[in-house]
Amino acid sequence: MNPESTSSVEQPAPASSAAAAWDLLLAASSSDPGESDLERIRGLLAQPVDWETLLRLADHHGTSSLLYQNLTSLSSQVPAGALAVLRQRYERNVHKSLFLARELIRILDVLDGLSAEVIPYKGIVMSEAYYGDMALRQSGDMDLFVRRQELGRIKSAVRELGYTPRVVIPESAEEDYIASGYEWTFDSPAGKNLLELQWALQPRFYALDFDMDGLFERAVSVTVAGRRVKTPSPEDLLLVLSVHAAKHVWGRLIWLRDIAQILRREDLKWDWVQSRARECGIERILHITLLLANRLLGAAIPEPIENSVLSDRAALAFASEIAAGVADEVSYEEEHVSYFRLMMRLRERRADRLRFLARLTFTPGPGEWEAVRLPGPLFPLYRLVRLGRLAARWARG
Repeated sequence: MNPESTSSVEQPAPASSAAAAWDLLLAASSSDPGESDLERIRGLLAQPVDWETLLRLADHHGTSSLLYQNLTSLSSQVPAGALAVLRQRYERNVHKSLFLARELIRILDVLDGLSAEVIPYKGIVMSEAYYGDMALRQSGDMDLFVRRQELGRIKSAVRELGYTPRVVIPESAEEDYIASGYEWTFDSPAGKNLLELQWALQPRFYALDFDMDGLFERAVSVTVAGRRVKTPSPEDLLLVLSVHAAKHVWGRLIWLRDIAQILRREDLKWDWVQSRARECGIERILHITLLLANRLLGAAIPEPIENSVLSDRAALAFASEIAAGVADEVSYEEEHVSYFRLMMRLRERRADRLRFLARLTFTPGPGEWEAVRLPGPLFPLYRLVRLGRLAARWARG
């Protein structure tokens, strides 16, 4: 491995006055800081820090708990008010994580009784399996992969547990929704968007046909709050999280921190990861993700894949552009033309870009069903409604 290419981290300089806060946030986003990390943090704390900006950034990027952990031992250099805010967020996250752990176990127990196979990931499962402490990663909801053919009875089971679908889809449109979408989100009396049932990685128009049956077959067991649960293999999870981060243009540091935690595993099957990424047409997305984890968080690019990553000129250019955008808090509207163009550019194969464009154009969704109410026999006409709405959106720029 070339140490200079992976351990010498170039931090993008934000154009705003929050440069010092951004540098400190990056430095203090480690789950297990070494002495060199703490020394860097001490040096940054010796400079003027915009604490209001730092606290806002930590909340946005989902790293408040990590920031609190890394600043606690250096509390003499941290304003008492800022540390109190971070402690309050940390404690709130502990309470929520414990609640989500109880809820997840309650749901899994019921689904086990139905012999319904589900695979939780992200959230508290990620915290326990890859951080070693559910308090270190901020968890907002529960994400469960489900088999598409079991979705109906799983949906009924969680409704009996008090979860209600966030989006009400007419019964006549459910099959179309399942075919074109990828998740069903549920609220509960304890809060909104607490549960997501996912039968695919992304909506159909992203043109990524991931082998979900294989993901279930390769799942591994981990312990969450004393209970054994299935979760994606580290290799599958690396690809799943890379695709998820790309969908949101890598806009939050916690997603890259998750990647960095997976990269700590020395037994990752990199030949399989590269082969699967190439087969799915997401090799560029994987490379960009690894480059961003390196540039922003100092995660070393693994030796087996280093040459492939560093020779990918398109990925290097994207990583520089996106790292600067993350630092400058550039946001992307996921229904805007510029966002769709970016998603197409991220795919290395022309065939995938064409499939993306075709599916984007002709795959209707809840927006079309809400805009116009058509009876069942006329459902095919929703493709025309989709085309019309997209044309109007493209005309607006």
